[in-house]
Amino acid sequence: MADLPNLPDNPQDDIEAYVGLAQESAEEQARARGWTTVRSLPPGAIITMEFLSGRLNFEVKDGTVHRCWQG
Repeated sequence: MADLPNLPDNPQDDIEAYVGLAQESAEEQARARGWTTVRSLPPGAIITMEFLSGRLNFEVKDGTVHRCWQG
């Protein structure tokens, strides 16, 4: 049997604190706090639904984070 991949853990972070921040500031802060992947998306974007540990997603409208979720 193959070994399980070494997946990153989600950082201990208050993800709701990103809501209201400017996109660039939120992305920089997330990376500094240990998120391995940061993805910014426009409202209503069509995305895959696979969960990726260590990824933080931002819904960005007019340069501001309106929603944030893990995976």
